[in-house]
Amino acid sequence: MGRERIKFEGSFGVPLAAYLDRPDGEIHAWALFAHCFTCSKNLRAVNVLCQALNSVGIAVLRFDFTGLGESQGDFADTNFTSNVSDLLRAAAYLETHHAAPRLLVGHSLGGAAVLQAAQELPSVKAVATIGAPCDPAHVRHLISSQEAEILETGEACVLLAGREFRIQRQFLEDLDGARMKRHLKSLRKALLVCHAPLDDTVGIESAANLFQEARHPKSFLSLDTADHLLTNPDDARYAGTVIAVWAGRYL
Repeated sequence: MGRERIKFEGSFGVPLAAYLDRPDGEIHAWALFAHCFTCSKNLRAVNVLCQALNSVGIAVLRFDFTGLGESQGDFADTNFTSNVSDLLRAAAYLETHHAAPRLLVGHSLGGAAVLQAAQELPSVKAVATIGAPCDPAHVRHLISSQEAEILETGEACVLLAGREFRIQRQFLEDLDGARMKRHLKSLRKALLVCHAPLDDTVGIESAANLFQEARHPKSFLSLDTADHLLTNPDDARYAGTVIAVWAGRYL
């Protein structure tokens, strides 16, 4: 299995940092991975997931959203809509340089983003979410202590996962405009909802709502005792292996 560092232009016109993870043998399909809110492509669980997909001949493009990880741009300018646009730019890069993605995988808020991006990618046959919220506005609870300040002054610095991020009012307004139920009803792709019953960041009720609103073919995978970030490599390996096998039916 090999990894290549690349860059492509994101939705704000700045370079986004990415990895191309390739299997050792023949590539049967390309996948696109979207990381969780304020995380990056370098999360350990993402490495394990990509290895599982590579093992069945699926190559993966994973990248840092604008203003996160090694990507350029200002995080304060971004929102859920710009994340979806970054995903579409990543898909365009794949189609131009390799092949259009046929599988989308998204973790947490990245899961909500791939569900929306899939509507605009006819090449995509299957979508898998991991610990995804049923509504992008779910992330508001992470910034609830500063929400009043953001609405009053236009922005505030919020501590997330031990780091400070500048959040603007436009971020909250964009979340309010997301319409996930509509996207789920018209998805027309195979869907696998992966969620841990004990996830204390995004509750299991989100998985239930996603599953209920989506049309068939749809499947659910319980991640048992895993935490939200799949910090135990065995949990990440399990999720990646099942996604890889499940996707094979549709790819």
